[in-house]
Amino acid sequence: MRDALRLLLAIFVASHVAVHGAGKIKVLGLFKDKAVVEIDGRQAVLKAGGPAKHGVKLISANSQQAVLEVDGERATYRLASQIGGRYAPPADGKIVQIGPDHVGMYMVSGTINGYSVRFLVDTNATTVAMNRNTAKRLGINYRIDGREGITQTASGYTRAYYLTLKKVSIGEIALNDVEAAVLDGDQPSEVLLGNSFLGRLNMAREGKILYLKTK
Repeated sequence: MRDALRLLLAIFVASHVAVHGAGKIKVLGLFKDKAVVEIDGRQAVLKAGGPAKHGVKLISANSQQAVLEVDGERATYRLASQIGGRYAPPADGKIVQIGPDHVGMYMVSGTINGYSVRFLVDTNATTVAMNRNTAKRLGINYRIDGREGITQTASGYTRAYYLTLKKVSIGEIALNDVEAAVLDGDQPSEVLLGNSFLGRLNMAREGKILYLKTK
């Protein structure tokens, strides 16, 4: 699982914003042949050569830039200047900085509903996600409180329960009412810090250090 996630994880954040017929577009993350964008307030993961979402199609992408096609016109979206050179987080807001571990994963300690957990930052995860054993340790009655559904993982399809966590925190950053999924199995081995949390923050990176900041 960690190997599959490591191939997917690459945190590069841009603040390039444009307005087209598809609405306001903001590039949130850049990957090889993949981009995370916000289109008129709605997040979407675009794959190179894949179908358009909300009128936006990804032509190509790497860790530095993405070529998007909007209303038949192509434009290049590059990383914002604040990402290159020396990054200076604004004075206002609460900030958490995270460095990669020895295998390049971004791990951070935090809490869920007051219980200590270890998160793996994963921009490919739609929500905060955990396995059933972790949910039981945290006192989450997912079968009772959750909405049953099916989700796709690296190893196939798994039953999942969707619910709202009262509070999720890392460092000084604490967010209430965070959407989460409990997978009815032993995976993921780490609690995934997904976009239901990350999407409510500003992200930036200097070198290998990832910065998360309240908006």
